[in-house]
Amino acid sequence: MGIRQRTLENLVAARARRLVSDMKTILITGNMGYVGPWVLRHLRESRPQATLIGYDMGYFSHCLTRAAILPECRTDLQYFADVRSVPEKILEGVDGIIHLAAISNDPMGKAFEELTQEVNHRATVRLATLAKQAGVRSFVFASSCSVYGFAEEGARTESSSLNPLTAYAQSKVAAERDLAPLADSRFRVTCLRFATACGMSERLRLDLVLNDFVASAVATNRITILSDGTPWRPLINVKDMARALDWALDRTTGEDYLVVNAGSDEWNYQIRELAEAVARVIPGVQISMHPDAQPDKRSYRVDFSLFRRLAPDHQPQMDLETTVQELRQGLEAMRFRDPDFRNSAFMRLKVLEELRRQGLLNEQLEWTNRARAHRREAATSVNAPVPVRS
Repeated sequence: MGIRQRTLENLVAARARRLVSDMKTILITGNMGYVGPWVLRHLRESRPQATLIGYDMGYFSHCLTRAAILPECRTDLQYFADVRSVPEKILEGVDGIIHLAAISNDPMGKAFEELTQEVNHRATVRLATLAKQAGVRSFVFASSCSVYGFAEEGARTESSSLNPLTAYAQSKVAAERDLAPLADSRFRVTCLRFATACGMSERLRLDLVLNDFVASAVATNRITILSDGTPWRPLINVKDMARALDWALDRTTGEDYLVVNAGSDEWNYQIRELAEAVARVIPGVQISMHPDAQPDKRSYRVDFSLFRRLAPDHQPQMDLETTVQELRQGLEAMRFRDPDFRNSAFMRLKVLEELRRQGLLNEQLEWTNRARAHRREAATSVNAPVPVRS
């Protein structure tokens, strides 16, 4: 019995080694957003011989912040196209997919509710189905801890009941559910339920709770908490998200279909604690509650012990104080002083609204003929999948 067990373990280890060695071509969807630049940088360092392919609609391509180079220069090939209609040909020869492309937060999900389901759920399952048919070995889906919604009783584990309160969270639940039947020994599916993202990026977003607090502190020396400050929220630095995604590509632990909370137990904070942490790093900042503050319906703590056990070498390395410091330094280097930043291009919904106002996007968030005319002037189309080699 012991010999059989060792033989089985050896076979599993050998299969895992083959998977690792074959992970030579990686497709990253949604790479031109907030998380993507760090993913490209991390993969370029951890897998210098890999072929990295980007695939993005380009909504936020112009939202650069302190980028020494265009982040897409780290790809070997960049496609500008719609994730809702990925051509099968693009998947030929791809070994692994990191799927970041999404309508990416609750305000956008509320504004584009049906599109959120189409992009985050249906397009995800379609891509995974095509990927499996094309011989892709690993599909990594960026899910979210927001699927837990509101939970008062203890930290949520992967087996806890789900309570998605928003269109965004509901779309993630639906995608996880429909990805499960696709997984098998030749097509591993990993759903990383990420904590709330934070930290500096070459395409910075300020519509995230910690980033918002730091931006407000830098611009106005004030933080106004819009809830009563009691809700719990787990956080993760974008650098640590990239580390987790790298692990998931060719993980050798866990089942063929795996859902895992990605983050750290130490990063479970109440909203008021986050504001207080910012005030400790940036002296003189005043914290106040909005006069009409109500308890946030979203409040959950998360248990990350499974991720700690499965990925001991890819655990989060960043801490809260360092993250706040890096955000502060990045914003100050940008000479950021805009007290009205919540109505600026640092808010992803505002970017989409402005593109629609200019007639560049239609109601389905597809590029219009006017947008294509703009791009033709630059000799690049954003409607069809056009490769741009780095």
